[in-house]
Amino acid sequence: MKLKIHEIFYSLQGESSRVGLPTVFVRLTGCPMRCVYCDTAYAFSGGSNMEISEIMAKVAECGTKYVTVTGGEPLAQKGCFVLLKELCDAGYSVSLETGGAIDISPVDQRVSVILDVKTPESGEVENNVWSNLMHLKPADEVKFVLCSRADYDWAKQVLSQYHIADKCPVLFSPVYSQVSPTDLAEWVLADKLPVRMQVQLHKILWGEKPGV
Repeated sequence: MKLKIHEIFYSLQGESSRVGLPTVFVRLTGCPMRCVYCDTAYAFSGGSNMEISEIMAKVAECGTKYVTVTGGEPLAQKGCFVLLKELCDAGYSVSLETGGAIDISPVDQRVSVILDVKTPESGEVENNVWSNLMHLKPADEVKFVLCSRADYDWAKQVLSQYHIADKCPVLFSPVYSQVSPTDLAEWVLADKLPVRMQVQLHKILWGEKPGV
């Protein structure tokens, strides 16, 4: 079985509760969505076909137990489910970054799913698979990337409607260079929301570019 891989690289995890941990990233090519704030459009195409055994060998070379499978949208390639299982079987601590438009129920239960819920201003709100929220585990996380105060208010409503914070940790993240992190922090504090406000550490350290 082969997967189209755009890049495999070693860096610090910039988001989620794993922020700051040395991690190997496996970025798959392709994505069915076109979020207005996408920072990985370069991964929509290109890359090279790799056997899962080749991917595993590249991951092992990085010498860390933390692996993040990302994209694009990694679940758009059916072989991703096999890769996730192989990584777990090999003893890695695996997280999956997925855009929320594909059913996560087949994902190996040992994987920590970082599930985006797309907001109205992302341009992809209609592609949210809401049934994914029923498959969340305590080890998973739900992320809202916020383009504006209106997106924040919408996310706050969804948070309450689906009782997401009772199921797993919730992340609120400002769109880079569009929403002030200070403003978002003040909104979260004022509303006493049960969420983790986050910024993208890798962009603070190295800017907005591939391979970080």
